Amino acid sequence: MAKSEDLIKNLISLPHEYEWLDIKGNWFSKEEIGEYISAISNGAALCGREYGYVVWGVDDISHEITGTTVNFDKDIDHEPYKHYLARNLKPSVAFEVEEVLVDGKRAVLLTVPAAKSVPTKFSSQAFIRIGSSKEKLSKFPEWEIRLLNVLSNGIPTIVNAAAPDYAQELTFEKLFMYYGAKGIELRKDTFKKSLKLLTADGRYNIMALLLSDVNDIPIRVSVFSGRSKADTLFSVKEYGNSCILYAMDKILEYGDAINIIQADERGRISERKDIPLFDYEAFHEAILNAFIHNKWLGLNAPMISVFTDRIEIISHGGLALEQDVDGFFNGISIPVNEVLASIFLQLRLSERSGRGVPKIVGAYGRESIRIERNFIVVTIPFNRINVTPFELNEGKDAVMATEKATVKATVKATVKLTKAQKRILEKIQDNPYVTQNELADFLGLHRVSIAENTSKLQKIGILKRIGSDKAGYWEINDEQNPN
Repeated sequence: MAKSEDLIKNLISLPHEYEWLDIKGNWFSKEEIGEYISAISNGAALCGREYGYVVWGVDDISHEITGTTVNFDKDIDHEPYKHYLARNLKPSVAFEVEEVLVDGKRAVLLTVPAAKSVPTKFSSQAFIRIGSSKEKLSKFPEWEIRLLNVLSNGIPTIVNAAAPDYAQELTFEKLFMYYGAKGIELRKDTFKKSLKLLTADGRYNIMALLLSDVNDIPIRVSVFSGRSKADTLFSVKEYGNSCILYAMDKILEYGDAINIIQADERGRISERKDIPLFDYEAFHEAILNAFIHNKWLGLNAPMISVFTDRIEIISHGGLALEQDVDGFFNGISIPVNEVLASIFLQLRLSERSGRGVPKIVGAYGRESIRIERNFIVVTIPFNRINVTPFELNEGKDAVMATEKATVKATVKATVKLTKAQKRILEKIQDNPYVTQNELADFLGLHRVSIAENTSKLQKIGILKRIGSDKAGYWEINDEQNPN
């Protein structure tokens, strides 16, 4: 019984009802319960779940346990009710009913197997769940076609679903370069099979489209001038229409570039603290998860929005089919796209340790991840030490909260250069044509240290390289230089 109690608690912890899940209080209807069994059975099949559920004794809004008097063991019209249901369900459905005490209150759990081969019908009529509504399947031909297709061919995935007809002439040079950069050799004669880029009939699938040199999947970072999408859209950075591995890397680089290191002088006694604008590890894990677990079947990419106080990362599709909420937050990961997850693992872009979500929760709390029916939103808040010009002018018409303006204002106000960075800038001011090797000799620093510091100075906009490494020169942005 404890197992059923845990299952009920997990089901009612979900934020919504689904095609395979309905929550009831004390409602009972002789005919409609049979219709719900049909709808839940068909809905579970559509969603690729082995079972669907109806739970009685729970408030359908608050999801609090209220208790119920619903009884499936009574006779109705001189016939055992369970027998009546079984007699009218075609094909036969081995549903189960359990009475369970949850927090001391009586609940009833109806477990319904997913439809197999043909739709489940009650009194010769098939039903379906659309959102939280029960409807006759015949009223929705597109859903009927989807259900019949699933019952015949299985749940569509990025592996068994073919790419559109216009996307059957694909190339993969960037994919080979990416693998090569990771020290992994792809064989041209076997990579399509080993990476599962073909459908059973030999066509390129959605996976192949995602990894190809050119595709029509836009992946954008939208930068807003305020704290909501109602504020002015300042810029849109386009990283898509190509191999998603490169697109993801560029978004991670962008995140690193805007993650300003701030000098915290508050309550300073001895050394100051360097505080990043946000936790980059949490951001990194959120982006990885968004790409691995996004529902790519609809050719919709994750959405990244940058506001003045946070970054929002949205992935489509919600939780994986067999993923539960508690398992998700505890790091028990069930990939939405198993094969894509394996590629990320092979490339050492991710790991199967299940640390991603716990890292985000550890940095920003469980409330930073919002799970909806068809998408997941991760919020990475900014930890601003000083007030920026935007916050002083919030509500005015001036567009000041772009990533450029924010970086410029925050660097000017809060970034303190290290001793090595100051010495590098002094040498460059004396001789803009100085090379990194010469800087290392002049300053007595390792070549790697010079490269890291000049790279950081370029990222925060203080230093710019004009021309090639050999024949070019350095340019210092005095507006950004806090010294």
